Parts: sequence; structure tokens; C-alpha cells
Amino acid sequence: MTKKTNFAAGRIQSMKNLERKTENWSEDDGIASARKRDHIELAFQSQIASPELDNRFYYEPLLTAHPKKGSLPSISFLGKTMRAPFWVSSMTGGTEYARTINHNLAKVCGEFGMGMGLGSCRSLLWSDEYFEDFNVRPLIGDDLPLYANLGVAQVEQLLEANQLNLIDNLLGRLQADGLIVHVNPLQEWLQPEGDRFKISPIETIKTLLDKRNYRLIVKEVGQGMGYESLKALFQLPLQAVDFAANGGTNFAKLELLRSDKRKKDIYSQLAYVGHSAEEMVHLTNQILAELGEKALCQQVIISGGIKNFLDGYYLINKLETVCIYGQASGFLNYATKGYAELKDYVEAQIRGLELANAFLKVKR
Repeated sequence: MTKKTNFAAGRIQSMKNLERKTENWSEDDGIASARKRDHIELAFQSQIASPELDNRFYYEPLLTAHPKKGSLPSISFLGKTMRAPFWVSSMTGGTEYARTINHNLAKVCGEFGMGMGLGSCRSLLWSDEYFEDFNVRPLIGDDLPLYANLGVAQVEQLLEANQLNLIDNLLGRLQADGLIVHVNPLQEWLQPEGDRFKISPIETIKTLLDKRNYRLIVKEVGQGMGYESLKALFQLPLQAVDFAANGGTNFAKLELLRSDKRKKDIYSQLAYVGHSAEEMVHLTNQILAELGEKALCQQVIISGGIKNFLDGYYLINKLETVCIYGQASGFLNYATKGYAELKDYVEAQIRGLELANAFLKVKR
């Protein structure tokens, strides 16, 4: 083929490439026009008044590029490495949808590198009827934290009956890394079937630690904890304290909704007693500073009223110790719809947290 022929062929190919580019430009122009129409039509709906601004952050748009997917730093928590600072807070068991919910949650934890606390495992102490509802270690995998869960009332009863072997068996069967003990005096008081504590929960927890070398997390159930309770817990060799603050699912209120009208009228204000997650962050910072080396527990799960990644990002950056944040209702809502919806929700939360890491600085 001559040079002249080569040149002509090259010209033809260049013209074809230009035509394709021109077609793409036309398509892009069409998309741009549609976008501009949207902008005009939606402009008045998109205005934010000053009082509505989220004043927790400095927004810094100039200092970094858009974050890459998977850019969150891993975190060492509860002796294992997590790829996202999310804790799927204790859910459910022994109900019609429990197995689907727990299995979907464990699967998504395994996929995205998150930790998980099971719902109350009380029914498994004496029976395996609902075991498969809670049997999620094969789904979450061995490399991520998975904790069983019992109420402090059950722990008190097992200590009194010298039956801690039932907890040993429970942790072994579930292949759990440790045990969450939930402390819920108001819930138990308001629950029609509730238990009564014979001794203080802190003494029950101390006795359990003396008798067994369990890896323990202690949590409330939706009303949080005050200064003295937090200070007592941080002086124990716990793996973590889980806030379970007021603002999320409130089990005192939940039990009131199950009660008769007279009980609701008498005790309704108890549901409004408690502490927010933000208040507990400030209390914890104060307590850890006061305790210094006497603080044997240095890890926290911030939970209770955290609705989205901005809430979580703000609080984990305000707390001055190793921490992650937990959600329950958000995960539960999507876990009941199916795995695809749950996965999309979790991925969006993680991408949102990556975006916050890139462009937002928490105000001190």
C-alpha cells in the first residue's frame, strides 16, 4: 500500500472518529439541557434557610478529591480488624422473621467488614429451638466481632443458681467472641413479664468478671447512662461500653405501649428519662480524663438515636477514645425488605462516611 493510500485511509478514519465524537457531544448537550431544565424547575425547592444549616461541621471543598470507594481506614476494635466503623446493634430472635433478619445482617457485616451484636439469647440457654435464628458465625466469618447477648437479670439468676456453664455453652455453640450484658431496670419494671433485680447490676457484672474470663460489653437498652454508672463501668476490664442512648428505640416506652392504660398514665414520663448519645460522649471524655490509668476499658460503641452517617461521623470524632457507632432501626428496616435493599443501604452509608471524611471537619 502506498503512502498516498495510507494517508487517505487515515483521513477517512479520522473523519469517522470525529463523527462519533460529534454524536457524543450531541448526546451530552441533550443531557446537559435536561439537567439545566431540572435546575431551573427545582431551584426554588432547593433553598436552605440559615437556621436549618448543620452547624456541627466545617465544610472544606477545596482540599481533596472525591474519595475512592473503599477509602475508609480499617479500625482495630474488640481485638479484630473492621473495615468500617459500624456496629449492627442487638436485634431479635425467636420470632417469625428473626432468622431472615439476623442472617441478612450477618451477611452484610461479612461483606462490608462490620461488627455485630445479637439480640437477647435468653431462649438459647435451655433450648436449641431457635438456634438457627442466631447461628450467624458462618455468615459473618471468623475475622469480625460477633457477640451474644443476655440481660443482667438472667446473669444474676445464673450466678445465684451456679449455672454459668449455660453461658459457657451458649458462647461455644454460637462461636461468639464474647457476651453483651444489657442493663435495663426501667424496662424490666414496666414489662408485664419483667424480672426484678435483687442486687445492683454493677455488682452482678463484677461477680461475673471475677468468676469468668469472658470478653464483656455492657449496654443499656435505649435510655443511656449517667456519670456515675459510666464511671463505674470504665473502671472494669470490659471490652467496650455500648451507650444505647435515649433517641433510638426506647424499650421503656416500648413496654408502656404493651401495658394497660392505667400503667401508661402513671409511668409514661419514665420514657423521657435518660441521656442522649452526644451528652454521653461529653461525659465519657470527662470520665476518661479523670480516671487516667484507672480506666481499664478504653473502647466505646456509640449508639442511640444515630440516624445516618453524619450523626455517626460527628460523634466518633468528638469522642476521645477508640470507638465505632451503632445503629439498630436503620439496619432493621432494610433487613426486613431483603438482602439487596440492605446491601444498597449499607453501601450508601459507607460512601457517605467516606465523603464526610474527605470534606467535613468536626467543629471543636
